[in-house]
Amino acid sequence: RFSTSHPKDMTDDVLEIMAKYENICSYIHLPVQSGNTDVLYRMNRAYTREWYLERIDAIKRIIPDCAISTDIITGFCGETEAEHEDTLSLMDSVQYDFAYMFKYSERPKTLAERRFADDVPEDVKGRRLNEIIEKQLASALASNKRQIGTIQKVLIEGKSKRSDEHLCGRTGRNSMVIFPKLDCEKGQYVMVRIDECTSATLMGEIVSKC
Repeated sequence: RFSTSHPKDMTDDVLEIMAKYENICSYIHLPVQSGNTDVLYRMNRAYTREWYLERIDAIKRIIPDCAISTDIITGFCGETEAEHEDTLSLMDSVQYDFAYMFKYSERPKTLAERRFADDVPEDVKGRRLNEIIEKQLASALASNKRQIGTIQKVLIEGKSKRSDEHLCGRTGRNSMVIFPKLDCEKGQYVMVRIDECTSATLMGEIVSKC
């Protein structure tokens, strides 16, 4: 499974290697932080909104079924309402499968702390974060609903928190799947028919072992 990468490292060559080998998961975590170029500049991210979206297009072109997750920070120093809306519109464009979402919190001795005032009110940060979370939950649910009725290869990770009678595991797209345990163990691959979902989890039944 490919770990976090700075978007600048996600070249076409890397994507083509990922597409070529079956033992590399079709999942990429590509942090964006903000959907506005001016905010990205203040964050010292060294890329623009347009450049980031071009990398997203490359991922979808070269690895069509690739799941994409991200990191988003709202309420960064000086962020305006229009800049926040740019983050929401970028989320609409990408349709992330999963996201880690936070409101900005000033940290001592960082570049941001030295250069900028933490001037976005906490209530505004909270409201913007809720809008981001709401949009992401809808995107994740839509993504998981598209998996219903499919058969997924799942690597068993262990017992589910749901009950002692269920196991959990992950697909090659890093989706969490819960299913009745039957005669299976951690570390095995099984084929699971997806019958239901939430925004965070797929649920189904084992149809065969690999």
